[in-house]
Amino acid sequence: MISHMTVQRMDNVAIVVDDLDAAIAFFAELGLELEGRAEIEGPWADLTVGLGGIRSEIAMMRTPDGHSAVELTRYHSPVSVATEPENPPPKTLGLHRIMFAVDDIDGTVDRLRGHGAELLGEVAKYESSFRLCYLRGPAGIIVALAEQIG
Repeated sequence: MISHMTVQRMDNVAIVVDDLDAAIAFFAELGLELEGRAEIEGPWADLTVGLGGIRSEIAMMRTPDGHSAVELTRYHSPVSVATEPENPPPKTLGLHRIMFAVDDIDGTVDRLRGHGAELLGEVAKYESSFRLCYLRGPAGIIVALAEQIG
């Protein structure tokens, strides 16, 4: 029995990008809807994030079911820092991937390739249940796709 609850829901996953428009286009092609864009700055932002002089722009991308969102963030100040290596492998500590269920994995991969996505391996079949793949998208983001087949 749970004595108390602290989490009500997961609101979003934030991803820092260097080209906000390209990232919006990528996630829109995947099927997420642009919910809105905003400029973020001020003492409250500095205190929340733990950085001084924050000036950023965010875009909220909502999933079609309305239950989840991806927050895309471009920092104007302080300047974002790159990871090393530039495109870390999926086994990197603190990084894995963000996964989406899709209805047509082949069509989705083809459309995302038009936005610079690259398959990390191949589209693979897991038993008779799923077809799965990992892609690298904007800013090195690893996106996993899953199509239920069984």
